[in-house]
Parts: sequence; structure tokens; C-alpha cells
Amino acid sequence: MRILILLFLLAFPAQATEEVVAGLSQNRISISTNFDGSEILIFGAVKREDRIPDEPPLEVVIAVTGPSLPLTVRRKEKRFGIWINTDAVEVDQAPSFYSVATSGPWSEVLSSVEDLRHRVSIRRAIRSVGSRVAGSEDFTDALIRIRENSRLYQTNIGAVDVSEQTLFSTSIRLPANLTEGEYRARFFLTRGGLVVDTHETVIPVQKVGLERFLFRLSREQPLVYGIMSLAIAIFAGWAASMAFRFIRN
Repeated sequence: MRILILLFLLAFPAQATEEVVAGLSQNRISISTNFDGSEILIFGAVKREDRIPDEPPLEVVIAVTGPSLPLTVRRKEKRFGIWINTDAVEVDQAPSFYSVATSGPWSEVLSSVEDLRHRVSIRRAIRSVGSRVAGSEDFTDALIRIRENSRLYQTNIGAVDVSEQTLFSTSIRLPANLTEGEYRARFFLTRGGLVVDTHETVIPVQKVGLERFLFRLSREQPLVYGIMSLAIAIFAGWAASMAFRFIRN
């Protein structure tokens, strides 16, 4: 029996354990009236029990995900001289913000199987329900293209700096039009396209001050919010009219 165990250990040697130890320059994002975006520095190290493996080299993938919401993607076509909505595809879950950064070319840092398993790439992060609309993938492509132009979706190849296969760092730019909620930062250590270890942390993003008051008022007391908005509009119109009359006189 001992001989069999020894032969098994020789045939399948123990792999070096590698774990992610990560940190963020900001643990919370506050959205105020003058918020114009923010940049988060993400850094970390690899904790090991044994020496660094020779091959293949260590790679790092970092993904920051905003709250996921269902939505409908519609196609517009020009008919009889006007633009109208025609086909539509229901998207079950689409991140309001998604940024993924890698330490090398995508094909080298993560295999397609691991991407499907962990839903790392932008396309894998979007979950669409079945659709009978022809060319439904075009709707997903359009969604990705629109949000990439708004910097809500970002793919930064080679943006993660890895030093001595131990230390790593990158930065993620958050745009001004963020959705309030919990943002997840996921870390993946990979070798030969296979995930060695993962780590996840949460970044709360909340409105503060007047922004938060108005947001909560619009959700919790929409009637009061509507009346207040109407009163402010009437007052602003009256004030502008009085100012114009004063200038003319």
C-alpha cells in the first residue's frame, strides 16, 4: 500500500500554492454634485509556500463589475421617412459598468473554457435570454459598442504590470455616469491560460449630499419629487422673466 502511495506522489507531484493578496487605493466611491469620475489604483502580491514555478509565466487578470440590470436592446429602422423601433432582444443581465485589464495578450492569459467558467470577458459577462430574432448577437455587439464609446465598458490588454511574478498593479478609470450600488473587483492568477487562484472584494459606490437626497426622494416619494420639480421650474421661469424685465427697463 505504501509503495502505491509513493508511486502516486511521484506521478502527480504537488503544485506550488499561489494566492492573491490585493488592495485598492479607495475602498468607497462617493458621487456628489461635482463628481466627474474617479481613478482607482489596484495593487497586490502573490503569496507562495514554495519557490516560483519556472513555466509557464504568471499572468494576472483584474475585472471591475458594476451592478447588473436587465434591459431591452431595440433596433431602429427608417420606414416611410421616419425612424421606428422594429426588432428587440431581451438581455437578462448586463453590467452597468465593466472594466477588465490583463497582464498580456488575451489568448495567453485566459483560455476560452476558463473565460466561460468565470465570465471574465465583457461578452461573457452579459447574459442574454434566448431570442428568436435573427442576428441576435448583433444586438449584444451594439450594446457593447455603445457602452465602450461611453467608457462604461473597458478592455485594457497589457495594462497590468507584473514584477518578478510576485507584485502587480494597474489603474481603473471610473466615468462620471456611474450607477449607484456595489462594484466587485475580481482578481485572477493564471498560468498557461488556467486560473490558479481568485480573489474578490467589494467597492461601494453611493450618492452623497444633495444628490443622494434627490435620488431617494424620487424613488421613495415620487409625487413629492414631481411637485417640487414643478415648483422649482415655475419659480425659475418667473425669476428669469423678472430679470429680463428688469434689464429691459
